[in-house]
Amino acid sequence: MDWHDKLNQRIIRCRLCPRLTTYREGIGRDKKREFRDWDYWAKPLPSFGHPSARLLIIGLAPAAHGGNRTGRFFTGDSSGRWLFRALHKAGFANQPTWQRRDDGLKLLDCYITAVLHCAPPDNKPLPQEIEHCRVYFDEELRRLKHLRVVIALGKFAFDNYLKSLRRLGVALPKPVPRFAHNTIYELGGGLPALIASYHPSRQNTNTGKLTESMFDAVFARARRRLDAAD
Repeated sequence: MDWHDKLNQRIIRCRLCPRLTTYREGIGRDKKREFRDWDYWAKPLPSFGHPSARLLIIGLAPAAHGGNRTGRFFTGDSSGRWLFRALHKAGFANQPTWQRRDDGLKLLDCYITAVLHCAPPDNKPLPQEIEHCRVYFDEELRRLKHLRVVIALGKFAFDNYLKSLRRLGVALPKPVPRFAHNTIYELGGGLPALIASYHPSRQNTNTGKLTESMFDAVFARARRRLDAAD
């Protein structure tokens, strides 16, 4: 068993945040009417992808009736439809499916995690909950040795990635990078390039703040960067 499997076992067993534990387990019992026949996962979500991946994607947290139901990040909700479609187009996934964790999806040279591994009420985690989960996040960043590109989905993921780098002793460039969609940041020191993207949440996609072409451009940029590194 490698570090990735051991870390995911720790994540799945985690009950450090009483509010999040109560919330995710309650959703698993009460369910949404359209998913009443589902056996909800209702546990912290493991990260997924290959530990030697060169692309890291960071999200905010599982969706209450998406990942918290299916057991895989971005799976079974509208954000996942956008993400896996974009990953497939750019060659980072073998298929664009997103409905279930046993759908045959395989990530290619890609690893997906999030700042939080449990669904928070209203997508708003408390500072202490972020603090608890950062132990896992920091360990992943230490262990993912082959990264060349990081895509942060949303300002929350962007800011927390930079905070994690500081905790790991990285001296960030000054001024500190500020979030801007489809902007690439060269952090120096052998660190992977950081690309910021609006999160593919309904709040962004339904309003037109994020379009399919805007989102695809982020992953096309990551693909060009990795191809150039070959």
